[in-house]
Amino acid sequence: MIVTESLLASFLKTRSDTEEICAPLQIEDYVIQPTENVSPPKWHLGHTTWFFEEFILSKYLENYKRFNSDYAYVFNSYYESVGERVIRTDRGNLSRPTVREVYEYRDYVTAHIQELFEGGYHTSKVFDLLEIGIHHEKQHQELLLTDIKFILGNNPLLPKYNDTFTEDPTTDNISGYTRVEEGVYQIGHEGDGFCYDNELGRHQVYLREYEIANDLVTNEEYLSFIKDSGYKNTLLWHSEAWDWINKNNIASPLYWHVIDEKYYHYTLQGLKEIDLSAPITHISYYEAYAYAQWKGERLPTEFEWEVAHHNFDWGIRWEWTESSYVPYPGYKKADGALGEYNGKFMVNQKVLRGGSIATPLNHIRPTYRNFFHPQLRWQFTGIRLAKDI
Repeated sequence: MIVTESLLASFLKTRSDTEEICAPLQIEDYVIQPTENVSPPKWHLGHTTWFFEEFILSKYLENYKRFNSDYAYVFNSYYESVGERVIRTDRGNLSRPTVREVYEYRDYVTAHIQELFEGGYHTSKVFDLLEIGIHHEKQHQELLLTDIKFILGNNPLLPKYNDTFTEDPTTDNISGYTRVEEGVYQIGHEGDGFCYDNELGRHQVYLREYEIANDLVTNEEYLSFIKDSGYKNTLLWHSEAWDWINKNNIASPLYWHVIDEKYYHYTLQGLKEIDLSAPITHISYYEAYAYAQWKGERLPTEFEWEVAHHNFDWGIRWEWTESSYVPYPGYKKADGALGEYNGKFMVNQKVLRGGSIATPLNHIRPTYRNFFHPQLRWQFTGIRLAKDI
């Protein structure tokens, strides 16, 4: 009973937290989709609701009637085995259902999840699915914040989201590097706490001796790279990266603006002059790699990061690593549609570690393997350097 009540309370708080993120929005903000990788806030609200309806209520609550039979088509994301869906680039074309109807949908599904648990219809399988659904929604809370920032940050008026979201918290790191001895180390999740399947398969890795920075690269340090013509030096860049920066006229991190010879960046509190001491953010893997080349150092592998994470503060920027997103030894996809969740993306992407200021605190852990294509930078991404000895 205690486990049931705790899980249900976590579900209800997660649902409430998502809606709190959307509270500062105007109704017009809910539908905007300025680029393929950014989804409208209204879609996030509907998709996280569809997840609980599709994988739990429709299968485990007797006589459950879907809120609207068309919503599965509208709010499915990438689950090919579940059915047809609106293609990702068209999510911003959905003027209907309305925002009001999507909130009604959320209330309907939330109430029926409560009914399922309070009525005693749950099983251990339902417990597991609900826990996955909760963490799935927490992922979308982070995406909501970063997508909202992209939507507002690409508005020519640069409107603020609110006055309270702080993007540059202070840290207690000691400058310099931590040395890690050569050896064999254990990697991967252990224990009974929640994790995704791509963290499983705890295994040993051999690491050569290395050093890893205690601090993230700051705006001031990255600005030195820019002023030293870092974006114009082809020798620092991968071939595809060089094509990317030139095709897209990339010459600074996302959201940076030069006004009267001063550097500003758009934040969720509006346009602000850059804090030189704050960690750089909103950069791609391509830029992180080029900066490391310029410094004569490198990015850590995800294994080096995990082994060393006890030695520094982390969790304010997703940190690019030099590791490709591939399965751990013995990895096995989950059966059914949920097997699509991580396994289908294990190609052409780089692993990021650490979490960010947009990641819910109870969703962060040192074995979490985030992953994105190397050109993407709308998340709160940053750089930690490493070097061989």
